[in-house]
Parts: sequence; C-alpha cells; structure tokens
Amino acid sequence: MSEILIVDDSPTARQQLRITLQGNDYTVSEAQDGEEGLRMAKAGSFDLIIADLNMPKLNGIEMITELRRVPALRDTPIFLLTTEGNPELAQKGKLAGANAWIVKPFKADILLGAVAHACTGPHSLVAKRRA
Repeated sequence: MSEILIVDDSPTARQQLRITLQGNDYTVSEAQDGEEGLRMAKAGSFDLIIADLNMPKLNGIEMITELRRVPALRDTPIFLLTTEGNPELAQKGKLAGANAWIVKPFKADILLGAVAHACTGPHSLVAKRRA
C-alpha cells in the first residue's frame, strides 16, 4: 500500500483528496501548510506528495524547492494541485521539481491514474525499493 502526503491549507480540499485516495486503498497523511508538510515529508517515508500551490508559511513551490534539497526526497514524486492554470507558474513548479501540475477541481479518474503511475509505475519509489 502506497503512502501519500497531502499538503493543503484547505480542509475541504484535503478531505476530497483523502476520500478519493483512501477509497482506492492509499494510506494518507495530511499537513495544513507548507512548513508542516516539509517537516512531515522529512520525518516520514512517502511514495508521493500532493501539495497545494497557494498556502501560508511556505507555498507549494517553496516547499518543493526545500524538499528537493534533501537527498532522501530527491526522487519522491510531487504533484502540485492548484486553481492556477498559469503556464508560467506551472513552469516554475516544474523547475522547482514538481512532477505534475493538476488543476482544481480535479477529476478523480485523472488524479487516480497519475497517482497510480507515480506510486506503482516502473520508475516509482515502490518499484525501486523492490528492485
């Protein structure tokens, strides 16, 4: 079972993600802002991190930048989930180390397909641990 960290300041967004992911057999942990997400990611072992872009304390791009400085987290897939459709912001997210940019409101089937690929695909951390 894959472990996913959700980082979003919106309780509603976290709940929607949690219900979608837990309903598909993923284990979910939650953080309510970028600083808490950074602490939890450093302390835990997650197969995927899904972070909001606009959060207090550390925004999603700032959090990803910090996470990518941690050797143990360099290969952890990170999705940015946001209401922003701005291509320039998406490029900044990619440059920071985001693996996917998902616009809210998300479609469950698209999100779950991306999550499955990130968590169980041939290049996933789960596959690397089994090798």
